[in-house]
Amino acid sequence: MQTTLTNSAEKAAAILNSGGVVAFPTETVYGLGAGICHPQAIKQIFQAKGRPGDNPLIVHIYSVEQLADVADEINSDAQKLIELFFPGPLTLVLKKNRCVPDTVTAGLQTVGIRCPVNPIAREFLRLSHCPVAAPSANLSGLPSATSWEAVYEDLDGKIDCVLCGTPSAIGLESTIVDCFGPNPLLLRAGAITLEQLQAIVPAITTPAATDKGAPPKSPGLKYPHYAPKAAIILCHAHEKMIIGEAPSAYIGLSAPPQGIALIKICESLEEYGRELFSFFRRCDTEGIHVIYCELPSYQGLGRAIRDRLTRAANKENNAL
Repeated sequence: MQTTLTNSAEKAAAILNSGGVVAFPTETVYGLGAGICHPQAIKQIFQAKGRPGDNPLIVHIYSVEQLADVADEINSDAQKLIELFFPGPLTLVLKKNRCVPDTVTAGLQTVGIRCPVNPIAREFLRLSHCPVAAPSANLSGLPSATSWEAVYEDLDGKIDCVLCGTPSAIGLESTIVDCFGPNPLLLRAGAITLEQLQAIVPAITTPAATDKGAPPKSPGLKYPHYAPKAAIILCHAHEKMIIGEAPSAYIGLSAPPQGIALIKICESLEEYGRELFSFFRRCDTEGIHVIYCELPSYQGLGRAIRDRLTRAANKENNAL
């Protein structure tokens, strides 16, 4: 298969509408999309990524009006979040309607729905004939792609098209809130923080514990994610560490210890989140063996960054 590179949303949408699989930019990370009306293309997403079939996909829409095409019920909590955060980096888990195939939801009766704010994504989705199911556009388990170059590196020859845009403005996957049950739950932290969510819906909480026997209701809950080839060592600001002889790197908010070859000091949590996955990929390219990552606090965006770091550090057992 030859993968087409284009900066035309119209051309990319035409490929998707003909049953193709298209990677496209969003403000969070690049997505790998197929129309929910094209079952073979949905299967191709799983094949191209090497993604387990019980890991559900998020459905992307271009406007709030499209919610009726994919969701059966929208309760008052969900409606409040939609009014404030759609379009934006928020995914809501709602009861699906019959238009959403089981392959998208891994057989669940719920579906994650998101309306991106990225203008190229919105134009691409507007031109698509049906809502678009899309996980992150990378090989499963590896750091998410935040640029079209990273998508092409992972998926050239495996997908039909890459819609090329600018690097992702946020760099972390969307916040996911489960609004299907009796109490709304934050399933995955992201740029829309727990504090922001609770200001609108105070009842939102984080799950006390994940039932590892239950099927995941959204991406990022069960399988290894976000991990580079290098080992990840988590550290705290100004922590004293002994750096080994293997080529090492560091990313964080404060100055690193001596003896590290590749360093990225971020001036804010926003920069940390935006640069994290691209830094992981750079480390792989430059043959880094160990990456020291500073853990931010749990407050605000720090919760999402800690989540990604923790999962990347626990490659073999990170179904948290």
